Amino acid sequence: MGESPIRVRLVVVVQQTFGGFLNFVPHLHPMVSASGLHVATNRWIRHLKFDKPELMRAWRFALVAYLAGAVQRNVLNSDVSSQQLLSIFQTQYKREWNIFISRAVSRIYWLRHDGRYIRRPPIAQRRMSRIGSDHIKYLVEHTRKEQFVSKRYTNVECLNVILQAMPERGRHGVRYFGLLSPRSKAKFWSGIFVLLSPSQRERPRRRSWRSLLMRMFGRDLLLDSNELMQWVGRQAPVHAI
Repeated sequence: MGESPIRVRLVVVVQQTFGGFLNFVPHLHPMVSASGLHVATNRWIRHLKFDKPELMRAWRFALVAYLAGAVQRNVLNSDVSSQQLLSIFQTQYKREWNIFISRAVSRIYWLRHDGRYIRRPPIAQRRMSRIGSDHIKYLVEHTRKEQFVSKRYTNVECLNVILQAMPERGRHGVRYFGLLSPRSKAKFWSGIFVLLSPSQRERPRRRSWRSLLMRMFGRDLLLDSNELMQWVGRQAPVHAI
């Protein structure tokens, strides 16, 4: 799908670490373009079909091989022995896996849907119904009932949820494959723009911290008595007597 020598697509994978109940449920949201590049003829194909059996076999092999390698390197912790884990992987590799491919939707829809999971804390302030000295009440999303229900968390439980969902330093929540990978972009990107003949947009300017605050809170927090606060410098801390 992503690195085929004949057809190459644009693939973006977004990592999500938490679910509606603030539970640690790591999973991936892949976005794959419906069109792609035919490398052998340098043609852009508008509609490409997915081979579900081949996709299932490729995903099954990649995941089982990755987990088996983690067991052999002793980096996968489990309550069962390494031999039992390898036996489980071997059994799962022989069975058929379920592959679900959603319907084609617009780029704007997927960008808005998966963009919410990028650099976003697992807890939304608007869902905190009550904050006490030793607990909080949070409105969790019950997908089966299709409604929000109130659930109580202690401060320690709330902190553990946040720590599990926070990525390690230097680890990104988005991965790019296919035509969006760094190596492919350097090789094919100029040719793709020639084939599609679009007007390449300029890179948008980074929004300032002040404009982001105005967008979030609806008012300018740097205005104090109708005067704009200015950065004047930083003072060294003073030791208390």
